[in-house]
Amino acid sequence: MKPRRQSEGPRNISGQRISQARLAHHPELSQISLSQCLATQGIYLDQSTISRIESQDRRLTDIELLSIARCLHVSVAWLCGEKGKAR
Repeated sequence: MKPRRQSEGPRNISGQRISQARLAHHPELSQISLSQCLATQGIYLDQSTISRIESQDRRLTDIELLSIARCLHVSVAWLCGEKGKAR
């Protein structure tokens, strides 16, 4: 088993906004529901992985970020910290 690395700060810039958009989604999406939506796009992230992304403990790829934005109906730019409306 790979040893857990000491925290050196956030591993992504979008985790907090992903959580915010997921909770603001109507109806609110659970991490499991987000996982299921991503699976329909061929992106397989389980609930614990989504939790690690939201807590900024896991990096994510551009493809994962794009799919998450699609599931949450927000822009990638907003997830990356741009100001303004989610979409």
